[in-house]
Amino acid sequence: MNPFSSGTRLRDMIRAIRASKTAAEERAVVRKECAAIRAAISDNDHDYRHRNLAKLMFIHMLGYPTHFGQMECLKLIASPGFPEKRIGYLGLMLLLDERQEVLMLVTNSIKQDLNHTNQYIVGLALCALGNIGSAEMARDLAPEVERLLKFRDPNIRKKAALCSIRIIKKVPDLAENFIHAAASLLSEKHHGVLITGVQLCIDLCKISTEALEHFRKKCTDGLVKLMRDLANSPYAPEYDISGITDPFLQIRLLRLLHSLGKDDADASDAMNDILAQVATKTESNKNAGNAILYECVAAIMSVEDNGGLRVLAINILGRFLSNRDNNIRYVALNMLMKALAVDSQAVQRHRTTILECVKDSDPSIRKRAVELVYLLVNESNVKPMTKELIEYLEASDPEFRGDLTAKICSIVEKFSPEKIWYIDQMLKVLSEAGNDVKDEAWHSLIVVITNASNLHGYAVRSLYRAVQAAGEQETLVRVTIWCIGEYGDMLVNNAGRLDIEEPLTVTESDAVNVVETSFKSHSFDLTTRAMCLIALLKLSSRFPSCSQRVNDIIVQYKGSFVLELQQRAIEFNSIIARHQYIRPSLVERMPVLDEATHSGRKAGSVPAAVSTSQGVSVNLPNGVSKPSAAPLVDLLDLSSDDVPAPSSSGGDFLQDLLGVDLVPVSSQSGSNQAQMSGTNVLLDLLSIGTPSASSSPSTIQVSPSNIDTKSPVDLLDRLSSPSAPSVQVSTTAGSSPMLDLLNGFPSSSPIAVTEGNGPAYPSIVAFESSSLKLTFNFSKQPENPQTTLIEASFTNKSGEVLTNFIFQAAVPKFLQLHLDPASGNMLPANSSGSIMQKLKLTNSQHGKKSLVMRIRIAYKVNNKDVLEEGQVNNFPRDL
Repeated sequence: MNPFSSGTRLRDMIRAIRASKTAAEERAVVRKECAAIRAAISDNDHDYRHRNLAKLMFIHMLGYPTHFGQMECLKLIASPGFPEKRIGYLGLMLLLDERQEVLMLVTNSIKQDLNHTNQYIVGLALCALGNIGSAEMARDLAPEVERLLKFRDPNIRKKAALCSIRIIKKVPDLAENFIHAAASLLSEKHHGVLITGVQLCIDLCKISTEALEHFRKKCTDGLVKLMRDLANSPYAPEYDISGITDPFLQIRLLRLLHSLGKDDADASDAMNDILAQVATKTESNKNAGNAILYECVAAIMSVEDNGGLRVLAINILGRFLSNRDNNIRYVALNMLMKALAVDSQAVQRHRTTILECVKDSDPSIRKRAVELVYLLVNESNVKPMTKELIEYLEASDPEFRGDLTAKICSIVEKFSPEKIWYIDQMLKVLSEAGNDVKDEAWHSLIVVITNASNLHGYAVRSLYRAVQAAGEQETLVRVTIWCIGEYGDMLVNNAGRLDIEEPLTVTESDAVNVVETSFKSHSFDLTTRAMCLIALLKLSSRFPSCSQRVNDIIVQYKGSFVLELQQRAIEFNSIIARHQYIRPSLVERMPVLDEATHSGRKAGSVPAAVSTSQGVSVNLPNGVSKPSAAPLVDLLDLSSDDVPAPSSSGGDFLQDLLGVDLVPVSSQSGSNQAQMSGTNVLLDLLSIGTPSASSSPSTIQVSPSNIDTKSPVDLLDRLSSPSAPSVQVSTTAGSSPMLDLLNGFPSSSPIAVTEGNGPAYPSIVAFESSSLKLTFNFSKQPENPQTTLIEASFTNKSGEVLTNFIFQAAVPKFLQLHLDPASGNMLPANSSGSIMQKLKLTNSQHGKKSLVMRIRIAYKVNNKDVLEEGQVNNFPRDL
């Protein structure tokens, strides 16, 4: 017999595949076998169809394509015999899924088999429908499945219940049809049927509130009785597992009680006693008992408030934490995190055990325990909890330190009772795991130090001691360098010394040594070394005796290959050598950083600054935040504390937008030089051009009538609209480029409003290239505002004559376009003539959407075809 004929047995094919020594040999065997199966399918071989399908299923499990055999499944399912149907349904479930359209062809066969007299064939159809049934199949076959829930054979009822679960998940609208049938299954004696009935009720409760209410009223007492019978039942060998009667059924019942008792006081009262009984009498030395206890705890946590039961449940979880099984401890930690929101005091009693889990060898348990500890911390226990975590930080694994340090820093920042304690704990964290601390943490520490003026000396001395012992921790070095740069004089002079401090003697040279050592360390990154350069510049002013030494250190890096260090070194050397008179003011102490603003930025809750102030800014002391100014002024830093901020009014739209002081002529008389204008500063910054010294300040006169106090952008938009008020611009030659840059004013003459014919709109250059220029002139009829008449004028800028000239245009659906014939098809050279063409545009969304147009211009130059395209977006707004 041919080893690859359709008559070959399945085991022979498997033996041949397993004998293959390489993947190529296996593919060759599969390819030949698939070819034989295809030939048998083509010949419509009835005798070996089931054998071929069995081979296809094995080939499918190896990962090879078998789609060509899908129709064979349908043929076998339609066969009258049970063996063929069994192979056909098995192939159907393995080779197809609910997304394939061919599955619709089998619906009728499944419906016939569900009504078959042979219960085993009924079981095959239920299995197939329960595994791959689609929503369409579920709608068609739901009545048959509902009927089979009352079938005489328990195995069919069990399979029908499982099939019903898939049906209600695919089509939730059918859930109400199964409510009463599912409730009747809860009175079954057969545990297999009972467990599937309970699962069906659980899924019905999730999908339908009607089902949930029905089960609460009709079934709660019966379920409690059933649970009590199971808990108190004697030994039953057919259901016993580790001395517990049918733990699978008990777990399902507890889950159903969980759903029924949630948010319902009456149902919760009915099940309190049985939950307490299960929690106290179930043995916890076996895995089956622990599974029941876990579900019991989940049910207790979900039912209505019962303090005693919840304490009992949390104590069970505490026992789980002492279990040797890592899985049990992990699920206990998960459940305790949920229980914390219900009864935090009961969870706090197990704080010591939870802290021990932080030191567990299993990384999953460690991570979950740290998250739980983070939730347990409050103002009353923050000190002992933080102490335990920091002590463990010393011995923790390197890969775990990142998560642990992040949690410790967050705890310390959130619950610190006083700033000195906060600084001490952060120093311990930075000393032990500074390289694992995130940037936000040490930024926050610096903010706290700047705000604690009485602790500046204490902080810099503590940091100096810490960096001597743990100089390899880069984050610690950064904070130390920053504080030495700011408060180096307090370090040397022992200023602000507290009673709890030990005496410390530090010379100016010692302070510079710390910065120099860190600066020259190649293990630190660019940020740290740049901070060292800034600290050295500040120390050159604070320690005059070390100024030359600091300069010598900085000069060494003027030729650094790192551009950032080279630039800073050159600039700082210039400040020290040539600008002695401004150096003290440049290196003053940093102003006090606002803690609230820093916290808001970390949380992402600080809104963008919007200038709405109408008052006058006042001169504020250093370290106090200024009120928000106009955005452009804030960005360019053009404002001055001692210059009054311009008020925001409807007429001063340009000054409100820019935040520069464009004061009208009438209000400038008698003002000093600092109050004249921000225009020159802006022009100088943008290199647009500088007005001559003798020229008068720029003047903008805007008629305030009919201008409301809308946003600056809205007001600028109104300048180019026909309904905007008359605008007169009187500026010097130096300031006009700035106005052109802003596009705030049309280049044409001011819009004139005529009495009878409506507004006259300015002409626009719709398109311009090196060869062509297209200009649009507009007009409207007052009685038809939706229609715009456009006169297009085409001019040839090149030195060659353009022939075969064709203009095409396209508009969106809300516009209608009509083009009249052009006045000609030849454009003379050098702008010596033009082609005119009229267009009519009707805007169905007039007042809501602006005009827009795509254009295409085709012509010939020296018998060569040229095509130019573009889009016109600069139509006047009110067209």
